[in-house]
Amino acid sequence: MSPFTGSVARTSDWHHLRCTVADGVATITLARPEKLNALTFGAYADLRDLLAELSRERSVRALVLAGQGRGFCSGGDVDEIIGATLSMDTARLLDFNRMTGQVVRALRECPFPVIAAVHGVAAGAGAVLALAADFRVADPTARFAFLFTRVGLSGGDMGAAYLLPRVVGLGHATRLLMLGEPVRAPEAERIGLISELTEEGRADKAAHALARRLAEGPALAYAQTKALLTAELDMPLAASVELDASTQALLMHGEDYAEFHAAFTEKRPPKWRGR
Repeated sequence: MSPFTGSVARTSDWHHLRCTVADGVATITLARPEKLNALTFGAYADLRDLLAELSRERSVRALVLAGQGRGFCSGGDVDEIIGATLSMDTARLLDFNRMTGQVVRALRECPFPVIAAVHGVAAGAGAVLALAADFRVADPTARFAFLFTRVGLSGGDMGAAYLLPRVVGLGHATRLLMLGEPVRAPEAERIGLISELTEEGRADKAAHALARRLAEGPALAYAQTKALLTAELDMPLAASVELDASTQALLMHGEDYAEFHAAFTEKRPPKWRGR
């Protein structure tokens, strides 16, 4: 367990975060607009802990990650994180960097789809948080920048060197992680970094519309699809098809699979229960 602790379980006192849950959709809003939602030690830890709590809640079937104010997230706070890390020893630095990776793992491993609603800047850690989501819904003001080499660090921070080539390909990922240059919305859509490009100011609304669609669907099927997409990234084909077969056999015993057949037979929409 990281010594960078966040809030205790079942609290609403998160550091620079807001969380609401309605009709199966959880919304986490990065809420430090005066700093372009720059992350602090506490914000990282709370985001990690909050994702763990939501993953235990059966009522949550989709998550929207958004930013308050002029942008999504400008990354780690220069004074509160970069300045502070200059005086840390190697052991504490390693623990901090592991904690930031735990946030990315939590986004990838939580049992519901995550939609990042991006407007304005998504830089550094903010770009990786968006990258770790299952969907990135953005408006034309969005710009992504993986700035780690520009502060003298490896571009492979928080799993970026693992995730980004799998989203946009090795060539684009090399350029983005090496140079740290911003990628604006039109190019981000062209290379596959954006899942859906909206009109200006409508990313949040579109992200919530997608979240509601997912929340109303077969949640267990979505959860297993997400798990397989992550697990099979590094598997040979033989292992992948075997894992697919095992997963499908289990889901064929599920209530949703039987419900689809009943609904089809009765000529009505299925009533998904996520079981």
